[in-house]
Amino acid sequence: MKVLVSLNFPPLCIEMLKKEGLDVTVWTNDIPMTREQLIQATQEHDILLSSSIYALDADFLERNKHLKLISQFAVGYNNIDLKKAAELGIPVTNTPNAMTDATADIAFGLMLAVSRKMFYMHKTIISGNWGHFRPQANLGMELKGKTVGIFGMGRIGSEFAKRCRGAYDMKVIYHNRTPNPEMEKELNASYVSFEELLKQSDVLSVHAGLSNETKGLFNADAFSKMKPSAIFINTARGGIHNEKSLIEALQSHLIWGAGLDVTNPEPMKKDNPLLNMENVAVTPHIGSATVEARNEMSRLAALNIIQFSKGEPLTNLVR
Repeated sequence: MKVLVSLNFPPLCIEMLKKEGLDVTVWTNDIPMTREQLIQATQEHDILLSSSIYALDADFLERNKHLKLISQFAVGYNNIDLKKAAELGIPVTNTPNAMTDATADIAFGLMLAVSRKMFYMHKTIISGNWGHFRPQANLGMELKGKTVGIFGMGRIGSEFAKRCRGAYDMKVIYHNRTPNPEMEKELNASYVSFEELLKQSDVLSVHAGLSNETKGLFNADAFSKMKPSAIFINTARGGIHNEKSLIEALQSHLIWGAGLDVTNPEPMKKDNPLLNMENVAVTPHIGSATVEARNEMSRLAALNIIQFSKGEPLTNLVR
């Protein structure tokens, strides 16, 4: 089988695939393929090792309906038209749990950075505005004993909640499609309605997938129901929040601060007002950007392909 590795992924996956005798073509350029380059290259291969940056929509899949497998180098797969893939009989796999700790760490780091205005205060040094001591200027907030609300108590949400509980003894509340009894027992977490999550959270952190139900869910109405002292964190998908509404909520003091590793749209423009707000911290979608996480993603993506090539059950089958 011929495998197209469509990005400059960590070499572990290449080594694993070649060791199994698979015919591997690797895109080594740091700049992703254009859509047409990807379509044309895929037409010459049986398996595509892809990424969430590529839109594998109905048109793409129809033009590459010969594909035997799509191995996604990511946990999320909203870039793939799963309905069309199913119609064409193309299995799709992903790399779950590889980035759990790395993303939970980013969420925790953003929460801390926002609470103490770290990004903004760093900029004051660069701009030469580190002046005299001002007792009432640039005050942040302490997190100990505050209430953290988790929207999506899955793997990443649970790990983030553990960090909040362990480091700051925060009260944990959450909203999920279904209750999570394990976390309720371990963290004394309480399942609440979405309305109560908005109302009670001092920090509200998003850890859900992007779907028709969650797209744009955090909008003007949602922000208006949050505490004026609340911090909003999103390390999941930018499409879950309405960025215009978020900017307006911060400017009008409906909420206190925000930490984002994902934006809407991505990449964020350099003149976005969020980047110069005192109580906002933004990182460029680096949730999985650790050596450990990317290597594990690489390993799982290759494992999915190897299992398929051997006719074995697919451990990480999406559909």
